[in-house]
Amino acid sequence: MLKVHFAPNSRAGRIIWLLEELKLPYEVNRMDFHPKDLKSDEHRSRHPLGRIPVLDDGDIRIYESGAIVEYVLERHKKGNLKPDVSKDNYPEYLQWFHYCEGMVMPPINTIIVQTLLLPEERRDENVLNQARKLLSKSLEPVNQALEGREYLIGNFSAADIMLGHACFMSNRLGCVNEEMLNMKSYVENINKRPAFQIAISMS
Repeated sequence: MLKVHFAPNSRAGRIIWLLEELKLPYEVNRMDFHPKDLKSDEHRSRHPLGRIPVLDDGDIRIYESGAIVEYVLERHKKGNLKPDVSKDNYPEYLQWFHYCEGMVMPPINTIIVQTLLLPEERRDENVLNQARKLLSKSLEPVNQALEGREYLIGNFSAADIMLGHACFMSNRLGCVNEEMLNMKSYVENINKRPAFQIAISMS
């Protein structure tokens, strides 16, 4: 059975969401988002930097959320939730799948560090404001792409699990402004999905 090493309010939520959408059986090793768990010798044996998520599949161990998503789709669901490489929307699918970690998550990471992880005396308001502006700017192309669509490439896909999770987080951080009507609707569509609700309830 698949085993997800998980901590709340993290990218590991993507993996729970994916497995719930695919109706695959799995078990969860739940940890606190705290160095006592993530930086322990036990967890460093799973991930050398003490990060999550990590997926165990028998003797196979893999980390990085995007890699885990691609692995599960190919090994366990014959490519479900992604268009065939011959389809016209495959390049767009790839773009949004990877846009998340390339453009959206870096400023989210900075915001979380500056508001939650650093002690108050080490926080920098200028760095925080720059990250918020960059995040809103990074979301503008996504908002435009969603015009007339419920999901990124039309039908729900694994690109929504990657980027949609980040859009939900961005909205929760207050970085999806009220003018981004398409993005607001998109976040609502995601939030209505039962599999997503299960993933978020674990956070």
